Amino acid sequence: MTAVIVLAAGAGTRMRSALPKVLHPLAGRPLVWHAVRAAAALTPRTLVAVLGHGREAVGAYLDGAGDELPSIVRAVQAEQRGTGHAVACALTATGGLTGTVVVTYADVPLLRPETLGELVRAHHDGGHAVTVLTAEVDDPTGYGRVIRDADGTPAAIVEHKDADADQRAVREVNSGVYAFDGELLGESLAALSTDNASGELYLTDVLAGARARGRRVGAVRASDPVETEGVNDRVQLSEMAARLNARLVRDLQLGGVTVLDPRTTWVHADVRVDADTVLLPGTSLEAGTVVGSGCTIGPDTTLSACRVESDASVVRSHASGAVVGPGATVGPFSFLRPGTELGAGSKVGAYVEVKGSTLGEGAKVPHLSYVGDAEIGPGSNIGAGTITANYDGVRKSRTVVGRDAFVGTNSTLVAPVVVGPGSYVAAGSTVTADVPAGDLAVARQRQRTVRGWVLRRRPGTPTERAALAAGAGAPAGRDADGAPVSSPGTPAPTAEGDLTA
Repeated sequence: MTAVIVLAAGAGTRMRSALPKVLHPLAGRPLVWHAVRAAAALTPRTLVAVLGHGREAVGAYLDGAGDELPSIVRAVQAEQRGTGHAVACALTATGGLTGTVVVTYADVPLLRPETLGELVRAHHDGGHAVTVLTAEVDDPTGYGRVIRDADGTPAAIVEHKDADADQRAVREVNSGVYAFDGELLGESLAALSTDNASGELYLTDVLAGARARGRRVGAVRASDPVETEGVNDRVQLSEMAARLNARLVRDLQLGGVTVLDPRTTWVHADVRVDADTVLLPGTSLEAGTVVGSGCTIGPDTTLSACRVESDASVVRSHASGAVVGPGATVGPFSFLRPGTELGAGSKVGAYVEVKGSTLGEGAKVPHLSYVGDAEIGPGSNIGAGTITANYDGVRKSRTVVGRDAFVGTNSTLVAPVVVGPGSYVAAGSTVTADVPAGDLAVARQRQRTVRGWVLRRRPGTPTERAALAAGAGAPAGRDADGAPVSSPGTPAPTAEGDLTA
């Protein structure tokens, strides 16, 4: 396999976007990503992308794709003069090519590598100079028609603008994807003419040129016409997204994943889910996400660039850049931000936000807490309403909670601070100093109870009536230290011990 040329120079004006068309995302990756990946599956010696409109942005994306995409030779089509001109620009960048050269498009994202492989095999087996990928569609309007001889051999491809009434009635259309003999391709491009309705250099004319030279031409019809469809506007983009998602979800199901409602389950192109995992309705698995076996994800859950290990569950939650360890549980209504790592069997419960933090094996943050820039040791329990105060307005600092520690409800841990292994923090405490291992930290004001306050200060209110009904005028009892507490009839406490409205 000598080369694959991916045409990515079109302006995409119907997208009505400042973003080049080929960079619009589909299943979490730009259109050009899908096309290049399919092309790379043919393992060509040379892979060429022809750039034009927005070439700086497209080139920057290709540069930053890293290992996701192979090495790509770039050619520039500065002026849009047709597909034949675009391929000629590619050959200018590569020099003359011999052997098999495949031409495909960056805005045809559902074309499978298997279909491209079938095209190449038919090209080789038939000894063809040109082999075209075709499709039979219900409405061929706008497509070039494949005109065949009586023996079924492709004779020509006639663009819609140039077709007569009989030719427009043909439903077999040109996908624009070809396999060429490289030497013939170079010679034919030099002979192309702009004598047509668009005044452009048509790559389709290479087929007729090959026939005129007495060379064999052939065609392969795609089994699914959707593979050959391009994206020209945002309506087609959304329709293509639904078709690709249906394909991706089906592939997961055939691989052993249970998807309860494929219509509301969305999966990006590079997501991996292992067998015996269950995806519940409203689940969205976004780019970079890997889910192990035996997990339960959803309902109403979004995971972006996350790793969820075996037997974990994430319920009605949102996570980005997080790791959920084996057997860990998340949710409902939790938010895991980048840098979160949950150890095996750990728990993040309802209405919890975790950011840049680790939870050790079996650690628990059951509900209503914020854990930011923290390390929670194995087996530790973080009570409801706990906050790690990690930001002082200038810098962020870390909180460390040792193994098997217990932090009571409604506590604030002011970073930087260390709560030692096996220690306790009493409920309602604001901890500003380290707590040694095995100690109890109590950081709250002593409670005062003012007897008879409601009867004196809230007469005629529902609270007074409730207090009286509960026996608020009863004889005095004793406080927590055993001292007598005056009855409502005794003199009122001093202002220091009283409460005001």
